[in-house]
Parts: sequence; structure tokens; C-alpha cells
Amino acid sequence: MLGPTKPSVYRFKLGAYEVTTILDGAIQLDGPHPIFGADQKPEDVQKLAAENFLPTSRMAISFAPVLVNTGNELILFDTGNGAGRRPNAGALRATLGAAGYTPEQIDVVVLTHFHPDHIGGLMEDGAPAFANARYVTGAEEYNFWSPPEKATGKTERVGKLVQSNVVPLAEKTTFLEDNQAVVSGITAVDAGGHTPGHLAFHVESEGKRLMITADTANHYVVSLQRPDWEVSFDMNKKKAAEARKEIFGMIAADKIPFTGYHMPFPNVGYIEPMGDGFRYVAAGYQMDLG
Repeated sequence: MLGPTKPSVYRFKLGAYEVTTILDGAIQLDGPHPIFGADQKPEDVQKLAAENFLPTSRMAISFAPVLVNTGNELILFDTGNGAGRRPNAGALRATLGAAGYTPEQIDVVVLTHFHPDHIGGLMEDGAPAFANARYVTGAEEYNFWSPPEKATGKTERVGKLVQSNVVPLAEKTTFLEDNQAVVSGITAVDAGGHTPGHLAFHVESEGKRLMITADTANHYVVSLQRPDWEVSFDMNKKKAAEARKEIFGMIAADKIPFTGYHMPFPNVGYIEPMGDGFRYVAAGYQMDLG
């Protein structure tokens, strides 16, 4: 037996831009409950999973940074787990190569937030992994995580990684507020709740639009069909639920595609309203038609 295939690169046109989702890895773990639907009865979460043809006690989570080629700059959104930090993840350098690029070609690295699976690939052996890049992230996210005291206590795991991977790059970093631009056509959108300064990004070229939603929703069934259900990883659970409803409500109303960091690879799809939540519709051949 050869085992299942694992595609790792998906590229499509968005106006004059080229967008590539790049698989950093994928893991299997117990769930969805109690990670998703943390405030619900286990049987209710299991019922929702079964109704959507999913196992009730195991789930798979992928990690997919996004690369946007504007024709002038190569912009990478998030850097994956980093090599060796987690089994079956940390493959960004290899999959970036499979996409036809090298780390040295990256002009801008955008950090949606500072969880380890997004900033782990910033450094390699103590040196910047993207040697020629400048960096962009949210001011609120940086201000929350960067103080040295965040590297102790309940925030120690993330805080230590921020000190080693993010703080040394501060002089080359631009700090954004809501609705400020990375470059022309790519704008920050407040999606706080998952972390204090978590950002999504609106991308537009020649009238074509895309939302990079990062970790606004982390399970393509539970987080979308039941946006009010709590997620254990969300630091402010009420605000995270509000962000899910607002951002995915806009995506559904405007009928535009989105990428989600933890959606099933290739992590690109559409949203339709369904009851008090949404249904994920995986992208099909429409992305190949430009």
C-alpha cells in the first residue's frame, strides 16, 4: 500500500495577483469536543460532526500559510510551526520550494497573530528564516505579547516564542491598526478574540476579492455552523464568536472566497448562511477560471 496522497500547494489567480496556499503540515488529534464546543455537551458536538459525515472522536487540523504575489512583491501570511517543533508539521520551507519559491524571495511577512503555529517558522537556528523580508503585524497583538513578563506564568509558552522569534525583528516591522494597508489592495481587518490583536486581511485586485481569515474559524463545521459555541483556544471567547459572525457574515453576503488557516487543504472556500451560522463550501473549478 502506498498510503494517502497529501497535496501541499494550491495556486489560483485573483485579478492581477497570484495566490498560493502552502501546507505547513497536518495533524490528527482527539475532537472536535472539547476543543470545539467547549461549553456544549459532548454528545451535541458529536451529533453535529456525525451529521456532517465526520468522525465523532477524532479530527484532522491543517496549517496553511498563504502567499500573495502582487507582481511587485511576494507577501507571505504566517510562517507555520517551524521545523522540528511538532510532528507532521513545520514543512513550510520544503513546500515553499514546491511552490517555486525560496525564503530569500519573500519581500513581506505578515503575522496574523502570535500563536506558535503562525510564528514558529520566523527563525531558523537563531537567524531570520526570510532574510530579505520586512514584517507586518497588528500593533495590539505586539503590544500584548511583547512585554518580557508575558514569558512567564499562563502565557509563558507563547511569550517565550515571541521573545525569541518576533521581538528581535521589531525594527523591521510595521505595526498596523484596523483598516490599515499592508500594500495597496491588502488591508487589515480587526478579528480580535482568538488573540487580543488577531487580524484578518481583505485582498482585492482588479475587482476580485478574497478574505484571509487566519484563525477566525478553526473548524470548518463546528466553528462555522455554530459560531457561538466556544473554542478552547480563543482567549476572549465572546469577542471571537462576534468576529466569526461578523466576518463570515460579510463573506457570505458578498459571495467572495476566503482562506482559513485550519480549513481542510487547500483551505479555500465560500460561505453560505445556514440557520444561525454558516455552511462551508469548498472551492471548486471556479478558482481555476480566474
